[in-house]
Amino acid sequence: MKNLLVLLPLLICSCTKKDTHSKMITKDSTEIPDQRSVEYPTDSSKGVVLSSNDEPDKNEMAKTFRIIEGDRIIKTINGNMIPLTISDEFTTDQQKLILKIKNFKGKKIVGKISAKNADMNLRFNQIKFADGSFDGPFGRDISIEIPKPGEIWLIIGKNLMADGKLTGKFSVTLQQ
Repeated sequence: MKNLLVLLPLLICSCTKKDTHSKMITKDSTEIPDQRSVEYPTDSSKGVVLSSNDEPDKNEMAKTFRIIEGDRIIKTINGNMIPLTISDEFTTDQQKLILKIKNFKGKKIVGKISAKNADMNLRFNQIKFADGSFDGPFGRDISIEIPKPGEIWLIIGKNLMADGKLTGKFSVTLQQ
């Protein structure tokens, strides 16, 4: 009976759903840091440039999206979309990009960060493997064996051991 009295409030609190505000954004819109936004890119003007010769079908592109949560930009792609180049822009010094790669089945991932500004202070900070373990930090280039298939994350952000500007446009090229 005591367990029921303890679990009942927890169950009620976990079932209540908070209202989140989402809206479609375009390249020239401004972001409020606490606002959550979703962008569904369908071509290179929206931030995703595919570098393979095969054009993905509409269902595959629908699986690519961009969410902004505070200072985190989260982009999700499917592992079968690699090789590709993803472009984005940091507008504040505290931003970081999290590339979530779902259904990654490769044995290795190779990545390179290219910035329009040579003084831009960026690096691959960490990689999260499918088993939940992390590795890092790395530099602007990464080449690492993937021990287990599944969802991996590449976390890109400020290099705390170096100086330089963090704001500006950049791109991340991924290969297997």
